[in-house]
Amino acid sequence: MKQYETMEALRSACLNCRACGLCEGRTHVVFGVGDPTADILFVGEGPGAQEDLQGIPFVGRAGQLLDLYLKAFEIERDRVYIANIVKCRPPKNRDPRPEEETACMPWLERQIELIEPRVIVCLGRIAAMKLIKPDFRIMKEHGLWFERNGIPITATLHPAALLRDPSKKPLTFEDFKSIRSHPALAGRL
Repeated sequence: MKQYETMEALRSACLNCRACGLCEGRTHVVFGVGDPTADILFVGEGPGAQEDLQGIPFVGRAGQLLDLYLKAFEIERDRVYIANIVKCRPPKNRDPRPEEETACMPWLERQIELIEPRVIVCLGRIAAMKLIKPDFRIMKEHGLWFERNGIPITATLHPAALLRDPSKKPLTFEDFKSIRSHPALAGRL
């Protein structure tokens, strides 16, 4: 992936990806969106129905909830970057399979290299298990900080999980407080 020296070159190549079976059912590749020099990179698991239709991550109900958290903490959506572990929608919103994650990870790894974020935030269990550690326990370890290749990384509950169980919204509020006040972001947002 090093041959793609810009985000646009990487995106153009990714739009033609056929590395796994998810390409067969996609409407659009959902590459990622936002500031390619963002201080914060948010990573979800994969596109849902609305994301597949529009080709943009986190535009459905879960994305609208994410937008509310960003607004509450004065984080402008157009100043962050939002991507997913897999770039094509798994059928019926099932969890991505390991071979699908493996096929897509080079795209995300190169996005991380090009963006050089100061902080990475995993949105949900799947992203945290792939980027932080395979045995990550979202209810036990959300809001804790780890390091990945020298970059501070944390996880919070996926916005879709909060829609299913609104009683967990205060946990995510606390996680966002921690993100907003992280020393790597001091004076930057």
